[in-house]
Amino acid sequence: MYAFAARFDPDLLQAVAAQSYVEMLEAGYTRVCEFHYLHHAPDGSPYAPASAMADALIAAANEVGIGLTLLPALYMQGGFDGRPLAPRQHRFAHTVDSYLALIEHLRAQESQGVIVGVALHSLRAVPASALRAVLESGLAARGPVHIHVAEQTAEVDDCLAFNRQRPISWLLDHAAVDHRWCLVHATHMDDAETLRLARSGAVVALCPTTEANLGDGLFPLQAYLNAGGRIAIGSDSNISISPIEELRWLDYGQRLRRKIRNPVATEVVPHSGERLFALAFDGGRQAAGLQADDDESFFELDGAHPLLSGVGSEEVLDCWIYAGNAHLLRNTCSALALCVQDGRHVRREFIAERYRKALARLRD
Repeated sequence: MYAFAARFDPDLLQAVAAQSYVEMLEAGYTRVCEFHYLHHAPDGSPYAPASAMADALIAAANEVGIGLTLLPALYMQGGFDGRPLAPRQHRFAHTVDSYLALIEHLRAQESQGVIVGVALHSLRAVPASALRAVLESGLAARGPVHIHVAEQTAEVDDCLAFNRQRPISWLLDHAAVDHRWCLVHATHMDDAETLRLARSGAVVALCPTTEANLGDGLFPLQAYLNAGGRIAIGSDSNISISPIEELRWLDYGQRLRRKIRNPVATEVVPHSGERLFALAFDGGRQAAGLQADDDESFFELDGAHPLLSGVGSEEVLDCWIYAGNAHLLRNTCSALALCVQDGRHVRREFIAERYRKALARLRD
């Protein structure tokens, strides 16, 4: 990962991001929350302008037609002990002042389809003083706030050792976590943390394909939902880009953990697919910082596909999520522009060819 990260420049980033966004649109995502921390040149020096890498992501989103919630990430240290970043991480680094300047610059460029939020990489990468300074700045007063937290047991152990608290407990005690916050992963919570987080109004972004790929563990979904918690889904490391795979993994992990069938179904919503989709849809809008009338994007499934033959409307989402990996998505419109037609992005070939050239440069 670091070997590739060291070779990116703004042009390469735009080419690769555009390919990723095409794949997202073809899979059923209509907006991306881009947790972005590849800010500078490989040696850590700023580009001119300093926003060049973020600008490349905005350009990629605009050219493919996907909604973008851009989340520049603050990344300052290598661990809870405050050790400096390794040389290969220097291009991630910001001071609080330079970070806030970047947010202010990008906010001035917000346009239809682009929202700029705040991302604190993690408690281990952002010291408490910096976290407080960012949150107390006027720039953090609006828009979504994202943070990686409690993804792995090693992080929990380190936080206990240095802060004498578990990560989510510490965060809830030291920040006014509310509906604007999105906690990414939050895999390892005790019962008290689960209840407190659910009551905060924040949303948790679950990334089951990545969490499985990395062996992170399983989120306490049932207890969290029972307490009124809200969830979104994400692809995180892009092991796979598929909302239905994320939802299926999320449910199947809970079935294996609890040794029961259909754990997310309820009497009110007896179809697991329908409930999971509704939770992820509402939570995804919250995580992206969307308001009630924002973002008129939609997608259409192929009603003529054999997999949906004879299927009632209440079973469509169950079929899409659980019945294999058939490509059922037909059309996608984002910001009222047709992006995907008959299952293929309208600029697919051009963007794929540019991506292949970019990948050849990255591998050279």
